[in-house]
Amino acid sequence: NILPQEPSSISPRCFWRKKQKEEDDGDSLTYHTFFTSPINRTDAAEYLKGHLNEGTPKENYKFVLAFIFSLDEVIRNPDLLPNMSFHFEILSSRCKTVSQLRSCLEHSLNIDDITPNYKCVNLKKCVVMLSGPSWIVSSMVGKAMHSIIHQQILQLTYGPFHPTLSDCEQFPFLYQMAPENTSLPLAMVSLILYFSWNWVGLTVSDNDQGIQFLSYLRTEMEKSILCFAFVNMIPPSMHLYMSRAEVYYNQILTSSTNVVIIYGDTDSTLAVSFRTWVSRGIQRIWVTTSQWEVTSSKSDFLPELFRGTLAFAHHHAEISGLRNFIQTVNPLKYSDEYLARLEWMNFNCGILDSMCKTLRKSSSNSSLEWLIAQTFDMAFSDDSYDIYNAVYTMAHVYHEMLIQSMGNQELYSLIRKTHFTSPVGDRVNMNQKEKLQPEYDLFQLWNFPNGLGLKVKIGMFSPYFPHGQQLHLYEDVLEWATGSRQ
Repeated sequence: NILPQEPSSISPRCFWRKKQKEEDDGDSLTYHTFFTSPINRTDAAEYLKGHLNEGTPKENYKFVLAFIFSLDEVIRNPDLLPNMSFHFEILSSRCKTVSQLRSCLEHSLNIDDITPNYKCVNLKKCVVMLSGPSWIVSSMVGKAMHSIIHQQILQLTYGPFHPTLSDCEQFPFLYQMAPENTSLPLAMVSLILYFSWNWVGLTVSDNDQGIQFLSYLRTEMEKSILCFAFVNMIPPSMHLYMSRAEVYYNQILTSSTNVVIIYGDTDSTLAVSFRTWVSRGIQRIWVTTSQWEVTSSKSDFLPELFRGTLAFAHHHAEISGLRNFIQTVNPLKYSDEYLARLEWMNFNCGILDSMCKTLRKSSSNSSLEWLIAQTFDMAFSDDSYDIYNAVYTMAHVYHEMLIQSMGNQELYSLIRKTHFTSPVGDRVNMNQKEKLQPEYDLFQLWNFPNGLGLKVKIGMFSPYFPHGQQLHLYEDVLEWATGSRQ
């Protein structure tokens, strides 16, 4: 029943980004955690907007924007929780490392003096926690809350799907909003076959996530008689990684392949390894996922040398109105240039055939001014879509609880039965066994000098299309984005 989605060659989806001036040390965490519960309150709009003015690290601010925007949309929906709203708390995300996270949580919840088995925090009923995008953060937050609060809290996560979090024994009340990447290996193999590449490298994190992906990818590669030039398993331990760093570097340097697949955690030694290779001048076609956009933007690449990054992102219908919602709060603070530093901007560039040449030759300020003059909106990332769907999931669960006069104990059984279509057409099904295989959009990423980035949608992949027709590339857009169809 899924119809093929026609490509729009006239108005392709194009995105741009202005890189932050300040850079972190590469070891900091990007995360945010929210607690929500229903409340009899109808004047929530101003309450929500007040949180936009609170101090939040810029690297995490896009999560708060997506969360507040989604809550506001739900509150204004007459068919969900009429005459009700959400009470929510946003935990501090100023801790920069995993080792600091537990103390940061305790400080945020004011539970420094809690003695185990003596005093418990009694939160409101029907509390749902939303955490991410790092699976490590979600794991630590979930376990920490379980150890200090006597009642169970339903936990939803945003960010890439991780097999560790799907362990029902460890995390019986945790649900991942992101779909499992079961069709991603097939999507990547389809891309390899499309360009007649038969000799590719693979670098993955040496953990459950990376090992599972390697297993799926190897199966798909063998079906199509494709070969790995090398397989680098990057250990999570920094000490162990540093002892082997030169081995990994020489492996990719001496390999004859021009194509390397990167898959794993962005807050890991794998990201350190990737940045090291790029800084040393290794030029390859990197095939990866949308989570690596930020990692690949850490450095400026010379366009005449950089072969580009191809990134797969989960396919979603576009959500409009985020930019307007934010700017109505404070037009002076939330200028277009300020928003560009927080998230990708999406604009119509169907007629801008010389865009890449313009960006390569122009200064940062003139290019930015020209881009801002175009008609655009802010674009949701994969993580932001997870937050959007998580908020609607909470609303549907709370709504059903009120209709059926159910208590807190039924919250966990109810969410497993929750399925709906979001306002933008995403089908959300919280039953893990019934989740559909995800579809993917394929993007070409470019990072130009002067801190500007460009991202162009060049195709899509659907596992529901007939075999051999699952990947569709928009060749005219591909030529526009890269200068060649080869």
